[in-house]
Amino acid sequence: MHANLRRFVFWGTLATLIALGLALAFRPQAVAVDTVRIARGTLVVTVEDEGRTRVHDIYTLSAPVTGRMRRVEVHVGDPVTKLETVLAEIEPIDPAFLDPRSEAQARADVRAAESAGALARAEVDQAQAELDFARREIDRARNLIQEGSISQRDLDQAERGYRTRRAALATAQAALDRSTYQLERARAQLVSPAERQQDGAECVCVALRSPVDGQVLRLLQQSEGVVEAGTPVVEVGDPRDLEIAVDLLSSDAVKVQVGQRVIVDGWGGDQPLEGRVRLVEPFGFTKVSALGIEEQRVNVIVDIASPRDEWARLAHGYQADTRIVLAQREDVLKVPLTALFRDGANWAVFVDESGRAKLRHVSLGNSNGLETEITTGLAENDVVVLHPSDRVRDGVRIAARDGA
Repeated sequence: MHANLRRFVFWGTLATLIALGLALAFRPQAVAVDTVRIARGTLVVTVEDEGRTRVHDIYTLSAPVTGRMRRVEVHVGDPVTKLETVLAEIEPIDPAFLDPRSEAQARADVRAAESAGALARAEVDQAQAELDFARREIDRARNLIQEGSISQRDLDQAERGYRTRRAALATAQAALDRSTYQLERARAQLVSPAERQQDGAECVCVALRSPVDGQVLRLLQQSEGVVEAGTPVVEVGDPRDLEIAVDLLSSDAVKVQVGQRVIVDGWGGDQPLEGRVRLVEPFGFTKVSALGIEEQRVNVIVDIASPRDEWARLAHGYQADTRIVLAQREDVLKVPLTALFRDGANWAVFVDESGRAKLRHVSLGNSNGLETEITTGLAENDVVVLHPSDRVRDGVRIAARDGA
């Protein structure tokens, strides 16, 4: 009897221990979650995108005439003075090479001009001799008219002959000048590019001068060469007059208004800069994103409001991250966006109530992409679950992770 009792107690105790172990092993475990205690604070609603700095007024200087531009001696970053600094010089183009037939024709034209010049000089000599004779004739006639040996008509004819010979000399001299110029023109046709380059005489060049005080921003053409009229050569501007161009999605740009505050981050400085929206351009454009999606974009122009000493290292074409403040509300109840999820048509969160998850529907206000205003459904100091998994359900036991 005592042996049966001992066996009963032994096996009963063992069965109880096994049952307790199985119960402990298969009991529901608390789901580890990240939690946060919600509080009141400032909610800043912004539109964020990447921008580029640019000089407000950029002047692109182009070649005013076709010619051979000398090498540009200025460099990017050099200071320029309005109407004083010469940025480039353009001189006439070198003459072209002549083919054999054109060269033969040009040499023939030179010989013809030389012959015409010789003929003109002979005509000048002839006219000069006749003028000398006419001058002596009129002197004799004037003496004879005083003696009464000739009539007044004879004196008039002598004077007419003198004036006629003088006009003939002037005509012959003009013809000689014309033939001289024709000879120079014919010889000019024979000038070769080699002779032009060997000519060390200073040429009259067209100078490109800076229209503003500032710096050279970019050289579009630096080496010497022939340029056509209208060819861009250099860009200048004042880097102290900077603005930021931000291309926003058109759906975001419609929310932006002139005068709104802008926070400029990621520009390389230790502290963010302050800015103001100066213009929302009225014209949109299509831009292909990195994913190959066509997007409608609108440029928003931002003026930097911080003192220049804080952003003196910024220059044209630098990158900057901008946050345009659409709204700023003080003392609002806010919750991280990762705590929210959809429950049917409503937004909801899980609240930690005595170690169990309780589903609460909430109403939302403004959002900045990281935090969202809660208008109804939560109270200050409530503890909510962040990014709840599918294991978290209403009434499930939860436990905050270490550090949460």
